[in-house]
Amino acid sequence: MDIDANLIEKMVKQVLNEIDAGKAEKTAAAEIKKEEKGGAYGIFNTMEEAIDACDIAQKQYLFCSMAERQKYVQTLRDVVLKQENLELISRLAVEETGMGNYPHKLIKNRLAAEKSPGIEDLETTALSGDDGLTLVEYCPFGVIGAITPATNPTETIICNSIGMLAAGNSIVFSPHPRAKDVTIRLVTMINRALEETGAPKNLIVTVMEPSIENTNVMMKHPKIRMLVATGGPGIVKLVMSTGKKAIGAGAGNPPVVVDETADIKKAAIDIVNGCSFDNNLPCIAEKEVIAVDRITDELIRSMRENGAYQVTDPAVIQKLADLVRKEGGGPKTSFVGKSAIYILDKIGIQAGPEVKVIIMETPKDHPFVMEELMMPILPIVRTRNVDEAIDLALIAERGNRHTAMMHSKNVDKLTKMAKLLQTTIFVKNAPSYAGIGVGGEGHTTFTIAGPTGEGLTSAKSFCRKRRCVLSDAFHIRDFSKGL
Repeated sequence: MDIDANLIEKMVKQVLNEIDAGKAEKTAAAEIKKEEKGGAYGIFNTMEEAIDACDIAQKQYLFCSMAERQKYVQTLRDVVLKQENLELISRLAVEETGMGNYPHKLIKNRLAAEKSPGIEDLETTALSGDDGLTLVEYCPFGVIGAITPATNPTETIICNSIGMLAAGNSIVFSPHPRAKDVTIRLVTMINRALEETGAPKNLIVTVMEPSIENTNVMMKHPKIRMLVATGGPGIVKLVMSTGKKAIGAGAGNPPVVVDETADIKKAAIDIVNGCSFDNNLPCIAEKEVIAVDRITDELIRSMRENGAYQVTDPAVIQKLADLVRKEGGGPKTSFVGKSAIYILDKIGIQAGPEVKVIIMETPKDHPFVMEELMMPILPIVRTRNVDEAIDLALIAERGNRHTAMMHSKNVDKLTKMAKLLQTTIFVKNAPSYAGIGVGGEGHTTFTIAGPTGEGLTSAKSFCRKRRCVLSDAFHIRDFSKGL
């Protein structure tokens, strides 16, 4: 069996083997102690209190050394990677939001803690010449207001906190209300560890009761110097309209193209694994398959052999669409991040535990193709040739410039698709998650800023460049001015 094709299954086994089978399960509600509420460890009753405390912390943080920043970032990594904490936040994220699955949350939280860049991302540049020396350095914005989603609540907080703290900022998180408890738990454990390490109090804060009203207060507050929104197109447009520096990580609808030169069996395994990862919650995950006709039957057969359940009856496909879509279009929240087995059960189909993804053939303009559902439902569209497939992928991606995949050995066609779609992430011959560092090179992030152009954010994304000039001095190549 191919190792790369089963990367996720092996990672799941690895993390599950680390869990003590005899440990009693605890919910986050029981873990949150009353004395930790109301201002302790970064949890505040009002957004104004949270921002004021975070502003004081940032002013203190300005005078911390880079070595201290590195120490605090490592402290954050260590507290998340502590097995009991990793298990707790992963389990609670599923319990509270009702989305995704526990083994994959473990992988994603570990990934965020291990592969989000720290201070090493902040490279200083120097210019020297006859007029002296100039340094250009990455410096903090100040207090950052960060809006986080229910789909990836803990992963986003972890990777944002690492990057923002490494950059010298403090952070006010405004989480989705559906992820309130897990956010409070995670912010509490991070702050407790930071304080024990000697960091300023309240470098990372949030509120007891997240709400739209609190988010609006945060966005308008004069002490918030930068806004970072990870979520749907509505919240991204909102932060971009505030007049503040904004980073927006919006929606995607990633297509995957398969042509006649591809390794079809591997492509099938990769697509099923990528689409089903955390029940399709990641915005990078495969959302529609566009395949050249001559290999489509083989592709579908291989997908069925590797965890896909095919629906062929048009009436059942329509029943499925009516179940998971709103009348006006878009996914019903109650089915986002649910498993294929759960969804099939709701239309009267009993599927075995091996089923990861629901597949069906559809026309190119079917809502399943044109809308991001964020659930393991994967439409397959036949095309006459690879050029037609690439053109359709461009339409289906909807101009989000987020993520796309292609399975092919034709370098010219891979290049054509990459150039036409202009996506932030383009994955060739691998599952989508290779694009965020799982089985692929490069750092990870859960804030992929297509609308505002930062791409895969890292510590330097949360900085402003500043220039420090020393005129007529410290240029050691030319002695004429000193003689």
